[in-house]
Amino acid sequence: MFFIDTMELEGLGNRSYLAGGQHTAVAVDPPRDIDQVIAAAARRGVRISHVVETHIHNDYVTGGPALAGVTGARYLVPAGARVSFERVPVADGDTADIDEGLTLRAIATPGHTPHHTSYALEEDGRGVAAFTGGALLIGGVGRTDLVEPRLTEQLARDQYASAHRLVGELDDDVPVLPTHGFGSFCSSSQGAGDSSTIGKERAGNDALVKDVDAFVADMLAGLDDVPAYYTHMGPANASGPAAVDLRPPQAADGGEIARRLAAGEWVVDLRNRVAFAQGHVAGSFNFESDGKLATYLAWMIPWGKPVTLLAETAGQVAAAQRELARVGIDRPAAAATGNPESWLTEGAELRSFPRSTFAGLADTDHGDIVILDVRRDSERAAAGHIEGSVHIPIHELHDRLGEVPPGTVWVHCAGGMRAAIAASLLDSADRDVVAVDDGFDAARDAGLSLTTGT
Repeated sequence: MFFIDTMELEGLGNRSYLAGGQHTAVAVDPPRDIDQVIAAAARRGVRISHVVETHIHNDYVTGGPALAGVTGARYLVPAGARVSFERVPVADGDTADIDEGLTLRAIATPGHTPHHTSYALEEDGRGVAAFTGGALLIGGVGRTDLVEPRLTEQLARDQYASAHRLVGELDDDVPVLPTHGFGSFCSSSQGAGDSSTIGKERAGNDALVKDVDAFVADMLAGLDDVPAYYTHMGPANASGPAAVDLRPPQAADGGEIARRLAAGEWVVDLRNRVAFAQGHVAGSFNFESDGKLATYLAWMIPWGKPVTLLAETAGQVAAAQRELARVGIDRPAAAATGNPESWLTEGAELRSFPRSTFAGLADTDHGDIVILDVRRDSERAAAGHIEGSVHIPIHELHDRLGEVPPGTVWVHCAGGMRAAIAASLLDSADRDVVAVDDGFDAARDAGLSLTTGT
């Protein structure tokens, strides 16, 4: 008998896997924080004999080298990947014995990257699972524009061929177990559902139901913004990242927080957006710990800028530190816990700003306000926008604050989380701001005039 355990990286929209038999197991696309993989193996009572990568990742720092080093496992990496560390190069058709009767077979599936490799888990010669990385996702495929712009179209064609190869070689009942596609920006589109099989994908995946030209044209037309931190992930993974350091950061009091703000460092308040709006340290930014913390903070912060974390509990700091380490923000400069009053210097006061809804916006005199839309270009084009609104995507706002016209700024996104980030940036710049904490579907119901186009 075999097992497959799934490890969710919800903030990044990714998954890693541990698969094995009675005695030994393989870790597939492990995260930076390898302790959770080691714990999963301990619960199963197995030894990790192999660590494999489907590709050199562009969206997170791998834990592969560290996990292989700690466990003594063989580290399998596609032969075509340009790396500067010792590994076992894997070519199409290579196999690795994982446990008695359990074998991993490499299937070359270029597209997401030129060297991308999927792995079929076979029990007694029969396929029982497909670790498809970014080649075949649930309802989609991985994007092909993360390597080199001049390769994007050819890689899209390769991606199409790879998807067809997978369904041609594997039975319909084989589970599809991708790394990306659960909210990850590595996905070319966001499919529905939490699980799938080769048969389900054969019947409904665009790469398998469209002809190649239509698939490529639609894919290229639908590619969205690329998070800025992706630029740093591939080189980090190709050089063999060091083990993660999750020791608690230095404790900061109000004076230390003030000094770091004065030095231009980022102070990030991890509390929920309601609590932040009610009272926060002037100059701090609000990135909710239960939102897409790693994605949006890593996307927006100047790379290498020191960051101090503020949270209600040490557990929240530890969870945020773990998530940020997955994208290469390794060590917070400092952290403070408790209540916001304890983060102030003597005599300082908390700042606050109001929150509202689209109905509240509809009841406001639009002649005296600025409506700021911080959704991505693709969202604004697909869902329409409020007439007269100013558009600056959230990931560009920090560098474009000077473009926001004068007046009280009512800022919105699609659901409220990014509007809260934007409101904190504007508040830090001493702008009067109202955070619209509402779903965009409510805008039309509130009687606001929506339009399409730019």
